[in-house]
Amino acid sequence: MGQPESGEHREAGQVDLPPGQRLQRGWPVTHYGPVPRFKPDRWEFRVFGATADGEKRCWNHEEFSALPFSTVVADLHCVTKFSMVGAEWGGVPARTILELAPPAPNVTHVMVWAEYGFSANLRLSDFDSDRTIFATHKDGELLTAEHGFPLRLVVPHLYAWKGPKWVRGVEYMTADRRGFWEERGYHNIGDPWTEQRYSYQEEPGDGPEL
Repeated sequence: MGQPESGEHREAGQVDLPPGQRLQRGWPVTHYGPVPRFKPDRWEFRVFGATADGEKRCWNHEEFSALPFSTVVADLHCVTKFSMVGAEWGGVPARTILELAPPAPNVTHVMVWAEYGFSANLRLSDFDSDRTIFATHKDGELLTAEHGFPLRLVVPHLYAWKGPKWVRGVEYMTADRRGFWEERGYHNIGDPWTEQRYSYQEEPGDGPEL
C-alpha cells in the first residue's frame, strides 16, 4: 500500500489518511443487525475448511484467551469515510492462528465468520499480514459488546468491514467467494488507499471468477 498506517510512523501532529477519509476523534458504533449476547460457556472459535491435515481445530473461550497476546498500533478506516488513528489493538495475531492450524498449500483466501452468519472474505496474503489481529482489547481495555466483544478482527490496511465484529471462526478456501457486504455491492478487496469501496470499481482479477 505504501502509506503510513499507524501513529508509530508519524511525526508529531502529522495525520495521514486515505483519500476521501476524515479524522474521527471518537469511535462511532457501526454494524448491521443486533448486538449478540456473549455466552462464554457456548462460545467457540474454530478453524475449518482446507486445513493442512484436513481436520477442524477449535478453542473454547478460556483456551482462546490463553493464546499468546500481542499488540498492534494501527488505524481503522471505515468505508463510511471516518478514520480513527493510532489505536492500540491487543489480542491474538492472525499469524498465530495460521501457525497453530496451518492451511493446505493450495489455500488462497479465507472467510472470516461471525455471529448471525456474517462473513468477510480476505486474500490469504491480507490475513497473513503481521498487522492483522484478532482483537480483544483496544487501548488496554476490553472491547465493549457494541465494538465486538469478545473478539473482532482488525485488518489495518483494508477498510474496517473486512474485520468483522463478534468473530467465531475462519474458513480456509482454495478459491475466492464473496462475504456478506461483498455480495451486497462492496469491493471484494477493500484497499482504502486506492478507494476500493464498491464492486463496480473492481478490475479483472479483483473478484471471484464467475
